[in-house]
Amino acid sequence: MATTRDRALTAAVRLVGEQGVRALTHARVDAEAELPRGSTSNWFRSRDALLTGVIDWIAEQERADLTAATTPAQTVDDLIDTLTALIEDATGHHAVRTRARYALFLEMTAGGEAHGPLQAQRARFEAWARELLTAFGAEDPDAAARSLLAVSAGLILNRLTVAPDAALRPTVAIAVRGCLRG
Repeated sequence: MATTRDRALTAAVRLVGEQGVRALTHARVDAEAELPRGSTSNWFRSRDALLTGVIDWIAEQERADLTAATTPAQTVDDLIDTLTALIEDATGHHAVRTRARYALFLEMTAGGEAHGPLQAQRARFEAWARELLTAFGAEDPDAAARSLLAVSAGLILNRLTVAPDAALRPTVAIAVRGCLRG
């Protein structure tokens, strides 16, 4: 059974993912999670603390998904399949969480307390991509990782907004192979 904190964070992510960052209030989270009034504020005293908690929770969930999805790729096709599956999951089963992450990125571009955790999560994904691309012989792993993440972000945004059924694998294959060639 989920703890009160986990229920609050799950509800907060759902609110942000479905209604945007402005919908995130302690009272709305309590109502969405079907918790007694004041429960969320017991865990997160201020709105900034709640925002940071949501960002950290999303990052934890995404890291767990990334770890579970990434068996060591033996071939470039394995790598393409893994990346395709991650993007499909982000735009399918976890679309609300992904929308919440994008909403938070857009809201937090001015900096503030929550900007650090967003940047840290991005750095983790970039390091993961760089490590994979290095293992497959990328000439410039840093540029390749940034490029692959940019293409992935574009595919995710495209699927979440205008083309929910867009084929992913062909584009991921072109991006991966291009990153490996330099």
